[in-house]
Amino acid sequence: MSTLRPQRRLAAAFVVALACTGLAACQDKAADITPTPPSSQQAAAIPEGLERFYNQKVDWQPCEKGEGMTKAASETGYTCARITVPLDYEQPEGQTIEIAVKKRAADGESIGSLFVNPGGPGGSGLDLVDGAENLMTSELLDNYDVVGFDPRGVGQSTAVDCLTDAELDEERSGEVGQATQATAQEAVAQGQEDAAKCEAKTSTAGLLDHIDTISAARDLDVLRAVEGQNVLSYLGYSYGTYLGATYAELFPANVGRLVLDAALDPSLSGAEVTRGQAEGFEKALRAFVEDCQTGSSCPLKGDADAGVKQIQDFLEVTRTSPVPTSDDKRPLTRDLAASAILGALYDSALWSTLSTGLEQAMEQNDGSTLLLITDTLSSRNSDGTYSGNGDEAIGAINCLDYPVEGDEAQWDAQAAELKEVGPTFGADLAYSDAMCQGWGHESTRERAPITASGAAPILVVGTTGDPATPYPWAQALASQLESGRLLTWEGQGHAAYGRGGKCVSTAVDTYLLTGTLPEEGTVCRGQE
Repeated sequence: MSTLRPQRRLAAAFVVALACTGLAACQDKAADITPTPPSSQQAAAIPEGLERFYNQKVDWQPCEKGEGMTKAASETGYTCARITVPLDYEQPEGQTIEIAVKKRAADGESIGSLFVNPGGPGGSGLDLVDGAENLMTSELLDNYDVVGFDPRGVGQSTAVDCLTDAELDEERSGEVGQATQATAQEAVAQGQEDAAKCEAKTSTAGLLDHIDTISAARDLDVLRAVEGQNVLSYLGYSYGTYLGATYAELFPANVGRLVLDAALDPSLSGAEVTRGQAEGFEKALRAFVEDCQTGSSCPLKGDADAGVKQIQDFLEVTRTSPVPTSDDKRPLTRDLAASAILGALYDSALWSTLSTGLEQAMEQNDGSTLLLITDTLSSRNSDGTYSGNGDEAIGAINCLDYPVEGDEAQWDAQAAELKEVGPTFGADLAYSDAMCQGWGHESTRERAPITASGAAPILVVGTTGDPATPYPWAQALASQLESGRLLTWEGQGHAAYGRGGKCVSTAVDTYLLTGTLPEEGTVCRGQE
């Protein structure tokens, strides 16, 4: 659960399609597997009143790899389309919106379509398709068409719009000398201000009230149908696990093979989520410091406690004295430095880059590498434009998914608790309920376990050192799902498939290609 403004939701998930861009390690080839198509005895039922959406004809057009929905002059192996869905599923005859979809054709004979979601909320499924070759094994790419989509409110679908690129730069940088948001009352006021900006700039009337995950899951069932699939095969990361689990709860008979990697526990409140993340990132920071201190060029001296304190002191100094960068107009502020560190904690493959960035900033007074890290993870291009709207969409979606709980006194008490359990970043995660109270477009859904009674077997994957979605959340989701099975990876960082070794890739691929789950209690270790 993250709040609306970037400096107070620094732990937002970054798109895992960055794997193999030079920032992360490539996926191992899994063992040879004989694929079988997901089976279904009959075509899925069409919900009453939605026939025109489920039966719509789709105009797939060739499009360019790595360029979103940009049309291609010839066949590229990628096709794109826009799918029409209701803005409000309770009023299907009313206003409609569009979902942007991108498909990578299987390299061999396809056994079906594998839908993917990178998380966020606010991550682009189009980007994940573009990065599929760096994330998935050749076995998976040989046998599945990979289909990504930008959920409602996101990216190139009908999207939330709140800020210009220049305004987003300003939001991400924060104000020099600005203290971390101190009171619930201020957070409520900030939520109101943010809502006013988004309401003024988002062109689709009513969109901010209809970008919840239940609606997105219903969109996913429309996508399944128009793609000609009787059941859904799906790989979702982080928030994408919540989307996938919600789909299974709504459409258990339509579940084919679902992999939910880096799971959210759907029963947790917003306050419980932020506490878990505050603890998780503090543990991950310590693990990074210990790893850094084994190297020769680490700027963090002494033991792990001392190293963590040095990072805290560095962040405090940058609050009033930003570090110069190669861009004279964009020094490294406290908020940019914190988001770079948090972003790198998502993947241990980024730790060496983070160490270099900290050394340059702390010893050479050059924040360029840390600025590059946070810009890359925020989808900021070198020309100052942004290729997505994740920073704007994440809070808007979360406020519809998490009902506001508590009052100002409770929110102030929770903020103090977050600072205790997460001394480095806890304050950045505070006041999500207060922000959503001010935001005004509130959730009416109660948080509760998801059982997905009657669904086919579902594979949940958890990483023991995951800071953003702590391992107990994966354990909880696997336990809640009547047909859930947990695969554990003993590793550091956010998510396992595409980052773990052959044990992880073989287990996931075997399930997606044959429907066979790993044995109960399977644990993968390191890069084995």
